[in-house]
Amino acid sequence: MKKLLTTLLIATVSTFALNLGEIPKEVTLSGEDGGRVDGTEWNSNMLRDKLYVLFYVDPDKKDDNEAFIDALHEKNYDKEKYGSVAIINLKATWLPNFAIEQKLKSKQEEFPHTIYAKDKTKFLVQEWGLVDDASNVLIFDKEGKLIYQHNGLMEKDEMQSVFELIEKNL
Repeated sequence: MKKLLTTLLIATVSTFALNLGEIPKEVTLSGEDGGRVDGTEWNSNMLRDKLYVLFYVDPDKKDDNEAFIDALHEKNYDKEKYGSVAIINLKATWLPNFAIEQKLKSKQEEFPHTIYAKDKTKFLVQEWGLVDDASNVLIFDKEGKLIYQHNGLMEKDEMQSVFELIEKNL
């Protein structure tokens, strides 16, 4: 019985987990689940035709990878080849949604080339197995395949490796 439960647990986790080198299961944030800051839906099929860096962040962990985000902005990659997405896990915080949504609107104005979206129900935690209550960084190649995934604080030496990976795939 124990072996069966372990097998079922592993099978369940692997059906939700993202795998490097693969295009993840299509997901859409809209309606009660969230969506883009402008009110339209966000769909993971948008992660194609450019290299995309996607941040999935608990608002309480927004500063965890600030150094990486700042360095990424300084790189000023060609917007024809590179895009960024920031999805905020609203359900992961005690902060009121209206305050976070106001901040996201101002961020969208400050960084118009970044797509800002809200996840109101931990939908990507459930569907993609992303780490809850954390700062997740994912990178997708031009075909939409996941080529990098990191949870938590990114160290400086890893940042350099990530920039090399981005530049190799632009």
